[in-house]
Amino acid sequence: MLAQQNKDTYLRLLTLDVGLTLLALYLAKFLRETLPLGVYLDEPLHFSPWLNLTVPLIWGLVFAGLKLYSPARALRYPEDMPLLWGAVTGACLIFAGVAYLLFRELSRLLFFYFIILDLLLLSGWRWLLPRWPRLARRVYGRRPRRVLIVGTGPLAGELARAIQHRPATNLSLIGFVAEAGDSAPVGGPVLGRIDQLLPLTERYQPDEIILALPPGEPARLRHLVNQLHQTPANLRLVPEVFDLIFLRASVETFEGIPLIGLREPALSGFDRLLKRLFDLAVSAGLLVGLAPLMVLIAVLIKLDSPGPVFFRQQRVGEGQRLFRMIKFRSMVQGAEADQARLVQCGPDGRPRFAKQPRDPRVTRIGRLLRRTSLDELPQLINVWRGEMSLVGPRPELPSLVNTYEPWQYKRFTVPQGMTGWWQVNGRMQRPAFEQRVEDDLFYIRHYSLWLDLHILWKTINAVLHGEGAF
Repeated sequence: MLAQQNKDTYLRLLTLDVGLTLLALYLAKFLRETLPLGVYLDEPLHFSPWLNLTVPLIWGLVFAGLKLYSPARALRYPEDMPLLWGAVTGACLIFAGVAYLLFRELSRLLFFYFIILDLLLLSGWRWLLPRWPRLARRVYGRRPRRVLIVGTGPLAGELARAIQHRPATNLSLIGFVAEAGDSAPVGGPVLGRIDQLLPLTERYQPDEIILALPPGEPARLRHLVNQLHQTPANLRLVPEVFDLIFLRASVETFEGIPLIGLREPALSGFDRLLKRLFDLAVSAGLLVGLAPLMVLIAVLIKLDSPGPVFFRQQRVGEGQRLFRMIKFRSMVQGAEADQARLVQCGPDGRPRFAKQPRDPRVTRIGRLLRRTSLDELPQLINVWRGEMSLVGPRPELPSLVNTYEPWQYKRFTVPQGMTGWWQVNGRMQRPAFEQRVEDDLFYIRHYSLWLDLHILWKTINAVLHGEGAF
């Protein structure tokens, strides 16, 4: 039911955006014919009928590819605006190329009107929706589905917060049913005790009942489910293995037996293909375009100090596979033998790798390369080979991976990258290792091609300002 409801909401939002985009196109046509700007028109403009199919197709594919309606973001204004503007810009660029070939009647002035109107209309309804509850109900559904959570533990609190911060799911939390002696988590009222569950469901008429009870009591759980079968509400159960589930999970049946996938791929097949094609195109283009600069850097390294041009170091990649990461050598030859002194113990007594701003092992040209991050350029070869990606968690040293806690291994479920979310949010100025891993997991949970583009843009800004690099 929830999956179908998300699909219905997705289709409603996509239809609304595409409809308003077509309206923006025809309003732009009206303005071009009416306003005394540009070349004078002798007769009214006539649009090809194929235009009415081309615009929805382009906007639909771009908006779907960039996950504009992802429940993880749930149309939160103004957080949604950068992604919306990026999606509209991308769709307009594709449309401009198609229009140049097929729809020559679209003048540059009309196209300018169209972009401005489309941004105004699509941004406008997102601003209006939370301020007009009646309209929001029509977009998300006729009536919010009422949810009753059985349990008041930490997991029940997480469910409550998720419901309250995801309006696109069209769910409304009624409250909690508590076990004896329990107190309510943040997020809603306790309506009664678990021995009053059946009268409470008759009184409050929930559409969804979610059982979020502590594990280990199958007999009581079976009794509750048997009781609730007589209610018309949908029953849902948070599995006892919830804390074992990594980033994504799937539920499927095999000969009628339900199976829960505890660790599904973090990237779908389409996302992985799109990411790989993007990595191949950009890495190949940069390797060709930056070849003269890389040759110059290689010459300077050889002139500055004896030793090889490249520094190769074993790192842990996606799926914990080992590979050799390539960098321009920025230290004196043999510096890795002195690396042990950079491993320091954190407050929890576990080892941490700590870079030093004034490391005496760094060469003169190496200091410049590190400050400008030019020493990372050879990793484009790793990207082209498929060992890394342009964006993702940074590849880790095997010795540090051996000290990981179980939850930290989740960062290896995606390709490791040249830059990532934590690098553009402070880089080495964020000393807490757990905080950096949490940033990596944030990236994995919210992955989209748009997020990759956003991180790459912020990386350029961070490199130009030399933030946290040494």
